Amino acid sequence: MASRNPPPQDYESDDESYEVLDLTEYARRHHWWNRVFGHSSGPMVEKYSVATQIVMGGVTGWCAGFLFQKVGKLAATAVGGGFLLLQIASHSGYVQIDWKRVEKDVNKAKRQIKKRANKAAPEINNIIEEATEFIKQNIVISSGFVGGFLLGLAS
Repeated sequence: MASRNPPPQDYESDDESYEVLDLTEYARRHHWWNRVFGHSSGPMVEKYSVATQIVMGGVTGWCAGFLFQKVGKLAATAVGGGFLLLQIASHSGYVQIDWKRVEKDVNKAKRQIKKRANKAAPEINNIIEEATEFIKQNIVISSGFVGGFLLGLAS
């Protein structure tokens, strides 16, 4: 019986060819793409009714909130489980923790974070201004997103 998959050495070539997607041509062929992402797309207020915007924002917000909740639970479980295992190992004598060194390293990390936070402030302000402008232009869909996000967290 012949195998449908080529031998493994065919997959590992250094000069793989990739198809280049020309977005301008794609936008011409797909009118929905041009309406959503085109130059004259403008704010959502100009394109969709209020009910559609609320539904779109609510559904995307719920999905984001639900995923945020699941990922948050997984991360909290992983971090908590790691601390629990570390405490059990320390209590059993498998691990000796130098708490003075931990405190010194934490204080050093705090100082570095404070220095970097002061340098990043102008960039963060630009991002906040852009986000605020987007929310002002698309207040209906943004409020739908926030409501959906909160519902997604609660479900």
